[in-house]
Amino acid sequence: MHMNQRTLWAPSLLATALALAACGGPAAEDAAETEETQVAEPVVATYDGGLYVLDGTTLEVVADLPLEGFNRVNPAGDGRHVLVSTSTGFRVLDAVAADLTDDEFAAAEPGHVVNHAGTTVLFADGSGEVTLFDPAGLGDGLPETQTFTTELPHHGVAVQTEAGELVVTLGDPETRTGIQVLDADRNEITRSEDCPGVHGESAAQGDAIVVGCENGVLIYRDGAITKAASPDEYGRIGNTRGHEDSPFILGDYKTDPEAELERPTRVSIIDTATGELRLLDIGASYSFRSLGRGPDGEGLVLGTDGALRVIDMANAQITQTIPVTAAWEEPLDWQEARPSVFVRGGTVYVNDPAAAAITAVDLATGDVTAEAALPSPANEMTGV
Repeated sequence: MHMNQRTLWAPSLLATALALAACGGPAAEDAAETEETQVAEPVVATYDGGLYVLDGTTLEVVADLPLEGFNRVNPAGDGRHVLVSTSTGFRVLDAVAADLTDDEFAAAEPGHVVNHAGTTVLFADGSGEVTLFDPAGLGDGLPETQTFTTELPHHGVAVQTEAGELVVTLGDPETRTGIQVLDADRNEITRSEDCPGVHGESAAQGDAIVVGCENGVLIYRDGAITKAASPDEYGRIGNTRGHEDSPFILGDYKTDPEAELERPTRVSIIDTATGELRLLDIGASYSFRSLGRGPDGEGLVLGTDGALRVIDMANAQITQTIPVTAAWEEPLDWQEARPSVFVRGGTVYVNDPAAAAITAVDLATGDVTAEAALPSPANEMTGV
């Protein structure tokens, strides 16, 4: 393992800015006008061949940005930028300006992006390199970063706590076994290898960090790791959603290790304060892109019947069901488009690739506040 610190710059952007400042005339004025694009509450959606940047209030497509390959999108953590996982790294998209910049955090097989405690953490599956930075430094080249490299590369994830500790997964290219926790100097505090198939992370109230396992979850808080075990011998929780003002974590739940694609109807609800793990049957199957959290910590799940469930997490009960899309079926290939959910404040955005459309729903009223057709079906969706 090793840690280092480096500062990265983008001289090409500086040169461009100087050139624009030195040149007068209509061309420079047009360039300045282009740079002043302001997208209201931007939403970013991937499609086969590029990215759409949408106005979050009208859902109008403000920009269509070509980008080859299978790309993934995550908030950068600063309220303006989105990180696009490409074949070569995490590329910086200025969502407000609808500008896909050339700035990129180089990474071998870029994977998870985590925003927590004012720090954004990137994980490169192909190298095991973890990159940490303050997202407030984005926008003028790349910010100063810290890096840490795991013992072996693997499909992993890392998150920095409010105390500056680093929670990072343990594994190799074939197996994943648990997590280790490192202090601010990156010396190990504790570890647990009681988490086969460790995948994903979420943060809850009190700086509790949860990672999923094939037999429950691990909860790290206040210097200690505890296990919330699944009620089934194989009870996989691999995708979770947290809320930093709620002690509860919402997760998926699968019980068939031999299934080519399991279509679960139960979700998991983990109380990080007590370690209790409960299951709730929502009456329809769902996918890993179906999960979300509302502004007050509500659980949100979009079922394959096209309805959005609102869940009272404390009581593990569905309190509201909002029809949004037509019925759909999860495809076998995880990279194929399927409905996805993005939540910002009290608005739930639902992407429906079968209809090539996106819908905005007011969670408080259940009313649709905007609908828009897209030029091509979208897949993954996020915002700032």
